[in-house]
Amino acid sequence: MAMDYNTSTTAGTYGGSTTNRRRVLSASTLEGDRVVNAAGEDLGKMQDIMIDVQSGRVAYAVLSFGGFLGIGDKLFAIPWNRLFVDEENKQLVLDVDRQTLEQAPGFDKDNWPDMSDPSWGAQLHSYYGSRPYWDDTISSTTETTGVRRTGSTML
Repeated sequence: MAMDYNTSTTAGTYGGSTTNRRRVLSASTLEGDRVVNAAGEDLGKMQDIMIDVQSGRVAYAVLSFGGFLGIGDKLFAIPWNRLFVDEENKQLVLDVDRQTLEQAPGFDKDNWPDMSDPSWGAQLHSYYGSRPYWDDTISSTTETTGVRRTGSTML
């Protein structure tokens, strides 16, 4: 069974004794979800989740913003570490104002950027003020598991 918002199990959850939050959800559960900012303003919908196949980590999310009924939407790559999954409201929260998103570098469905270009990724993370996921592989793994590793090699 896929882990989704409606799965009633404590397996794969984290949190304190009163609130458990899932550590794992299927990507399809999040696709199409509403994305809001901290002020509750609608920023669009989750279009896709992109995986770095070499590291096995979520590289970024693709947010669809603007347009009408999917026509004229602009797509934005959002660093995954800038999003918070709000399970209670079945939405994602991106802590930026609308103007920041409107001015962000975006793309359309027929002209995706070269996502394998490290300079593109660095610019993306710089714009959103986040640390690139490839820079924190060791520290985040150590913090969550107590095991330091790079790629598939344990340290």
